[in-house]
Amino acid sequence: MAETNYVPRLKTHYNEVVRKQLQEQFNYVNPMQIPGLDKIVLNMGIGEAVGDSKKARIAADDLTQIAGQKAVITKAKKSIATFKVREEMPLGAKVTLRRQQMFEFLDRLITIALPRVRDFRGLNPKSFDGRGNYAMGIKEHIVFPEIEYDKVDQIWGMDVIVCTTAQTDDEARELLRAFNFPFTK
Repeated sequence: MAETNYVPRLKTHYNEVVRKQLQEQFNYVNPMQIPGLDKIVLNMGIGEAVGDSKKARIAADDLTQIAGQKAVITKAKKSIATFKVREEMPLGAKVTLRRQQMFEFLDRLITIALPRVRDFRGLNPKSFDGRGNYAMGIKEHIVFPEIEYDKVDQIWGMDVIVCTTAQTDDEARELLRAFNFPFTK
C-alpha cells in the first residue's frame, strides 16, 4: 500500500501551475469554476473472446497491470446471432481510475507510453465530445512499460477516455494542453 501523504507529480503540477494558468486565461471569478480531471476510463474490447473466453480474462489481467487497479470483465448485454455472441458472454475489460491512480496513469501515458507508439504524430485535438471529455485509441497495449513484451501472445488495442469537469471543449483542450498532451497543431 502506498503512503497516504504521497502526492503524484502531475497533481502537484495541476495545483501549482495549471489552475493559475487557466484562471488567467478564462477569467474565472470563482476558483471552483476552474476545470479539473474527473476520471480516466480504460477499455479493451476483445472481439476474439467470442471464440475463446480466456482471452477476456488475459486482457483484464493486462489492463490491471497497466492501470495499477483491478479491471472488470465486461459482458454482452444481449445475444447477437450474426456475431455468435450470447448474453453474459465475456467480451472485454474496463477500469475506471480516479484520484491518485488517475494522475499516476496520466503521467505514464504522456511521458512513457505515447512516445513509444510507432509513427506517433500527435493526438487529434478534435476528439472531444462537446462536454469537455477526450477520447483516444491506442492500437497496441504493449507500449506501456508494465507489459512484458516477451510474455504477450496477442496485441490488443485500447480506448482511453479522459473525463474533465470543463464545461466546453476549448476549456478541456487547454486543460489537457497544460498537462503536456501532445496535440497536433
